[in-house]
Amino acid sequence: MAKIVGAIVVDEQKCKGCGICVPACPFAVIELSEEVNGKGYHFAYMHYPEGCTGCMNCAIVCPDGVITVYRTKV
Repeated sequence: MAKIVGAIVVDEQKCKGCGICVPACPFAVIELSEEVNGKGYHFAYMHYPEGCTGCMNCAIVCPDGVITVYRTKV
């Protein structure tokens, strides 16, 4: 049986760093960066990429729609 592997892409320049996606992730994949984007916000990124299943919880709760989720079979 094929395993589903997910990945997210965050538009770092549009992310406001609200952090809503962090607790929405059931596998603790997302964290806020210590770096800041052009607007001075700490943006979200994949801290633990191997844990992502592509569940889309992060993209669903993102108020600005800056997270894109990809799913592939391995």
